[in-house]
Amino acid sequence: MSDYHCPSSSVLQSLKDMANQLRIDSINATNASNSGHPTSCASAAEIMSVLFFHTMRYDIKFPRDPRSDRFVMSKGHAAPILYAVWAEAGLFPVKDLLNLRKMDDDLEGHPTPRLNFIDVATGSLGQGLSCAAGMAYTGKYFDKSDYRVYCLVGDGESAEGSIWEALAFASHYELDNLVAIFDVNRLGQSDPAMLQHKMDVYEARLKAFGWNTCVVDGHDVEVLCKTLHDATTVKRKPTCILAKTFKGKGCPEMEDVMNWHGKPLGAKAETVIQTIQSNMKSPQGPWKLQPQEITATVPDITISNIKLAEPPNYKLGEQVATRLAYGIALEKLGRNNSRVIALDGDTKNSTFSQKFKDAHPDRYIECFIAEQNLVGVGIGCATRDRNVVFCSTFAAFFTRAFDQIRMGAISQTNVNFAGSHAGISIGEDGPSQMALEDLSMFRSVPGSTVFYPSDAVSAQRAVELAANTKGVCFIRTSRPNVPVIYSNDEVFEAGKAKVVKKSGSDQVTVIGCCVTLVEAMKAADKLAEDGINIRVIDPFTLKPLDKDTILANAKETGGKIITVEDHYAEGGLGDSVAGALSEETGIRIKKLAVREVPRSGKPAELMDRYGISASCIVKAVQSMMVSQTIQQR
Repeated sequence: MSDYHCPSSSVLQSLKDMANQLRIDSINATNASNSGHPTSCASAAEIMSVLFFHTMRYDIKFPRDPRSDRFVMSKGHAAPILYAVWAEAGLFPVKDLLNLRKMDDDLEGHPTPRLNFIDVATGSLGQGLSCAAGMAYTGKYFDKSDYRVYCLVGDGESAEGSIWEALAFASHYELDNLVAIFDVNRLGQSDPAMLQHKMDVYEARLKAFGWNTCVVDGHDVEVLCKTLHDATTVKRKPTCILAKTFKGKGCPEMEDVMNWHGKPLGAKAETVIQTIQSNMKSPQGPWKLQPQEITATVPDITISNIKLAEPPNYKLGEQVATRLAYGIALEKLGRNNSRVIALDGDTKNSTFSQKFKDAHPDRYIECFIAEQNLVGVGIGCATRDRNVVFCSTFAAFFTRAFDQIRMGAISQTNVNFAGSHAGISIGEDGPSQMALEDLSMFRSVPGSTVFYPSDAVSAQRAVELAANTKGVCFIRTSRPNVPVIYSNDEVFEAGKAKVVKKSGSDQVTVIGCCVTLVEAMKAADKLAEDGINIRVIDPFTLKPLDKDTILANAKETGGKIITVEDHYAEGGLGDSVAGALSEETGIRIKKLAVREVPRSGKPAELMDRYGISASCIVKAVQSMMVSQTIQQR
């Protein structure tokens, strides 16, 4: 890196004037919308001015250039100043800032990638630093590039545990291309922030987490210029700039005063703007500031049409856990495309992402037991289409990171999540480890695809399909070995179910997945002994659900459907089927599901106790048929 040269006095003055102009822009935008956070913007004005007009390298014509520096506004409520800095840089007219928060405009209340200069959605606080760490990891280890990543963190959101998960991760992986800037403006929404201006405490904590740490006056542009330059010279440590600032800086009667959070200035705006302009040498500009030119390079890549390096290779009837098939498929994808990466949270020997690590150690990221950060890093790694990302852990533990997952959907992420150890079929580990809410959770995510493969062949194809599917994908895998029921050349599609057992005299349609599909097949054999035939369907995906196949088969079996799921009754397979057929007449649906918090026990015992075993299916079929006979009388 080059030696530091202090900017000229004219440049420093322009940076100061720009900071004040950003304050004015933020005030005008929030006043126009009659909502927003102008005082939260005001504390960050000098930081944003120096970052965007002195430090960062980017191209206004191509905001998401993969070679450019990245910026994440973790304190997403300060969106107006982020919009303002891009407008002042020339991306769009400054007058458009007055469209803030209007229905037909993409300048939303908090940043989302509907805007071409936003990589990840923020606003649910505490998540931006994890995403930034994922971007920095990609830059250092995958792209092997010199672009840098900057993340502005609010002091209030630093109370979130996910921030500290990200701090630990970035230090562990020596992300010296990452700079976190804490905007320590002292005041939260309803109270002062936890540490207020105890900069020594912040500094001690950040240093204890292994970061290169600097405490600065966040309103001193010259100090910010030098500190940001110095960060480029630090090796093997990320840098955190602890900027002491004041909320509402430059705004008379509002600076460092409570109860101005999230409030436009209203009638006070004109007087405040006049005061701010009086502190500017050139209130009308021009300031002759422009972004730094991009100097980094990145490799050309392709992440489309990704295929397994070789097809599944199983024998019909062979007993294989779908979680093992997931790991094998992931390794095969990695062989065929160098941008397939895998992340896990210290469960790789259970989810079998270990298979990927063993074969492609340089593309595996161990995130340890910090699932919120695991998801955030994965979302960051997926930005700008630099990687095909698979995050795995026990499916139950993704519930801890549901906020990150839903924000990922808002971020238009393409991250794939694989959750193992689903349901009571895991056995003795007990309810804390049993994913019984995961299908409901992932089905509720907008634009998601939910795979629930029933054998090793379909599991491998689910991984392949997920790699090529836009949006959040979830692959549910199970712990027990289950028989291979599909030939290795079977073709699978999202939203296309498989009829796995059928006769011309079927009286009930039974729908199950994986372990419950196995139980349904056992029930079919038992019922056949008594002269009762049932049809058995494997939906493969719960979202999208193959309504047409299910409806057609249900009509052929007298409209009678039984769903069987290793999941709570709410939001899973049964509700998916019931929702899809809710407007159809002549359809009866009986849901077999886990209806209470389960206990530890052997899988077979648990499935019988909680009503989803073969014997329970047999009873449900018999009950449904008896009920129909009574109704016909």
